[in-house]
Amino acid sequence: MAEPKKRGLLGCSFPVLIVVAVIVLAIVVIGFLSGSIGQAMFHIDFPSWLVVEKPAIHLAAPEIFNVFGIPITNTILAGWVTVIFLVLFSWLITRRMKLVPGRLQSVFEFLLGWIYNFCESVAGRENGRKFFPVVCTIFLFVAFNAWLSLIPGFGSILINSHGSEHELLRGANTDLNTTLAVAFVSFVFVVYNGLKSIGISWLKQYFNFGPLFRSIGGIFKGKLNFMDIFSGIVNVAVGLLEWLSLFIRNVSFTFRLFGNMTAGEILVLIAAFIFPLAVNWVVYILELFVGFIQALVFAGLTLVFVTMAVSSHEAESHKDLKNSEKEVLKEGI
Repeated sequence: MAEPKKRGLLGCSFPVLIVVAVIVLAIVVIGFLSGSIGQAMFHIDFPSWLVVEKPAIHLAAPEIFNVFGIPITNTILAGWVTVIFLVLFSWLITRRMKLVPGRLQSVFEFLLGWIYNFCESVAGRENGRKFFPVVCTIFLFVAFNAWLSLIPGFGSILINSHGSEHELLRGANTDLNTTLAVAFVSFVFVVYNGLKSIGISWLKQYFNFGPLFRSIGGIFKGKLNFMDIFSGIVNVAVGLLEWLSLFIRNVSFTFRLFGNMTAGEILVLIAAFIFPLAVNWVVYILELFVGFIQALVFAGLTLVFVTMAVSSHEAESHKDLKNSEKEVLKEGI
């Protein structure tokens, strides 16, 4: 009986491993020499497609064209691309559903199932099912906005607009208007479900004037109680602070996502300029993870806040939801 052929590391023969090592080493060396540091040290002429120009970092999204006077920026176009991609991707997977799913269908079902279970674990069975569509949409939109912008060539297509060249597409999450719009959707979703579930009395937690008015009314009945008046003023102040915090959440949502995604874009551009080819894949993997975490934080906090809005605000349930909020924030740190 012939002895089994010995294999090298990871099931590959040593000649194959040597070839792979040489290719990787060549990529690292060429990446270093064609980067800004290598060019400054050795001044070697490389083809233009290997040399990355110094990135021009700008926060404002430039206008590409306008429709009936409405400016359309490259980030808006990128957002449309994300929506179209998600619609087509979902349609391609669901148009021929199989009882025994293939790999792509399995991945998609696993992702949706994981988000659904997450909604149920925070909001409960009934509310989790009700909140799932919006929470899942926010997660997918934010995540795929981040991931699609990492595709090579996504931001390399240039277009001449208003006398200067701009990227045709730029990550939608790097536009403050996009992150503000998603935060506004989250805000409306929370307020709508709070009013729908509890009614107009849901606003009492923010506009709690009843105790103050009753204590003032007691003065006309000959019952003057300074402690009741003081307590009423405190209740009004606390309610207004809670109302203010409701809007501050949207500011926090907006700038957290905008800041992380913009910083990631700058990191990718600088890494490509300093050390192209060699370290780009490391930065890309990092940004894939950051995009997932930011989408999870945005969708997770939306879920926590809407669950708090429809709850009865009893001490124990409120405490549990606050703990859930802390856990979601931990995932994003």
